[in-house]
Amino acid sequence: MTDIINGLGRATAYGALGVVLLVLGIFLIDALTPGKLGRQIWEERNRNAAVLLSSALLGIGGIVFTSIWTTYEDFGKGLASTAAFGLLGLIMMAVAFLVVDLVTPGKLGATLVEREPHPAVWVTASCNLAVAAVVSASIA
Repeated sequence: MTDIINGLGRATAYGALGVVLLVLGIFLIDALTPGKLGRQIWEERNRNAAVLLSSALLGIGGIVFTSIWTTYEDFGKGLASTAAFGLLGLIMMAVAFLVVDLVTPGKLGATLVEREPHPAVWVTASCNLAVAAVVSASIA
């Protein structure tokens, strides 16, 4: 019974940390794009914004998953490494976004929240997932 209670406690801690990192990802994408992201997705049904946010959330989820899967025996160390790698993933996604913005015409954030579908959203989404894959691979 003690193992189950310990497992539930660890799952709760890792789950809470994962939710915090996902929320930070939402704020990050919101900061990199003009307007309110929630309004663009839920009220205006902007598919570009939805794909962009989804890719960031999937990427962060992948990093958190990998970090937990390969976690240290020491619970505190595992939790700290998951937080560190999750934050690193967010930072690297933001840096990649800014680099793509530099090498493409116009303002990438504005392009990614246009109402009309734009191929740049797929490039940026792929970049998010690629960065997450690189960070995840560095964990293992």
